Amino acid sequence: MREVSIKSEPAFGVYVHWPFCAQKCPYCDFNSHVRFGGWDEARFLAAYKREIDWVADFIGARSVTSIFFGGGTPSLMKPATTAAILDHISKRWGITADAEITLEANPNSVEAARFRGFRAAGVNRASIGVQSLRDDELRKLGRIHTVAEAKAALDIARSTFDRFSFDLIYARPKQTADAWRVELAEALALAGDHLSLYQLTIEPDTAYAALHAAGKLVVPDDESARVLYEITDELTATHGLTAYEVSNYARAGAESRHNLLYWRYGEYAGIGPGAHGRIVAGGTRRATATERNPEAWADRVEAAGNGFMEVAELTLAEQADEMLLMGLRLSEGVDLDHLVALGRMRLDPHIIAELVALGLLEWAEFAGIPANSLSASDPDAADLIRACAGPGLVPETPVVPADVPRRLRATRPGRLVLNAVVAKLSDGLVPAAA
Repeated sequence: MREVSIKSEPAFGVYVHWPFCAQKCPYCDFNSHVRFGGWDEARFLAAYKREIDWVADFIGARSVTSIFFGGGTPSLMKPATTAAILDHISKRWGITADAEITLEANPNSVEAARFRGFRAAGVNRASIGVQSLRDDELRKLGRIHTVAEAKAALDIARSTFDRFSFDLIYARPKQTADAWRVELAEALALAGDHLSLYQLTIEPDTAYAALHAAGKLVVPDDESARVLYEITDELTATHGLTAYEVSNYARAGAESRHNLLYWRYGEYAGIGPGAHGRIVAGGTRRATATERNPEAWADRVEAAGNGFMEVAELTLAEQADEMLLMGLRLSEGVDLDHLVALGRMRLDPHIIAELVALGLLEWAEFAGIPANSLSASDPDAADLIRACAGPGLVPETPVVPADVPRRLRATRPGRLVLNAVVAKLSDGLVPAAA
């Protein structure tokens, strides 16, 4: 695979969606498909390469700083297929020498020789879908691996790749705080420098959604989920992992660079069935989405050179909304000057002040307070918020020192109601020139 080293150019990523899985999990709403008769991998490889060509012709030159193979289960593809896709990305755009190249894998699809093949292809980071360290819970989640297989997969990943991460799901039905504390402690003992910890959510049009609607699946209530979230923050911090995003924890410098590209509202191409992207062509930012059905996607690529169902220009307001929704997931928050520069929109300072007073937002560098230190459950923080506004009052403008960056972030309580916070902020978006 050809590599170039161009660090001065803006970050640009490529997301490659592999849609096939050995089995559909009941909680999953991702674009994944089971094909018991297998799939024509040569056909799909040719389609991936052709769609890469179309995007490269459309947006022009770039240097790729991160690549993410997601799914589905990308580790079901042949390592040679992965290598060919990476070679083609390198041919059309160039891949920086220090690029992060991640491949998602499930423990049941992991073999030492197969992982070595992915490493030889150019993959340098693995993300393993463990989901639970309890065999009975894995069965309820529809997973087809065991805890023993998961631990073996982590050992292989640790010895094969430069970096690895794995996922767990918590706030599962009937899960108690004590049970999660014990399981998470076990996970942290197995972890490297990154861990993804997701609260179970009931997604529409999934098997879990039907069970939940019928009253046959009961998940922890909001208060119980909050307690589990606080345990997650506490134990990860004790282990030296920082919550750099709502569900992602890492040691300094080990954050997922590709996912940071999403959350910082960078540019990335989405390739493959059901992939989404945000690309810039002719100075215009566009949202892209491809056909979800794998075979129908391949048909479209063969007929038209791409499988896109949508290549839509984003309005300034839409860009600002997306930047807020993504950026407020991060502990570093959103740079309001960047919001103005990219989306040419600004936020109503009165709405910001109201949300700060409610303990849902904070200024990231406010008074030198470190990350994650302000929350509605922190008496000192509550006193500080009240002091900013005066007894019972909301300040007319945000209270922030003039000599620090204007970076706004959600507090822990704010992250739990993030969609509502973003909706409130969006109501106050106005053109920056106004």
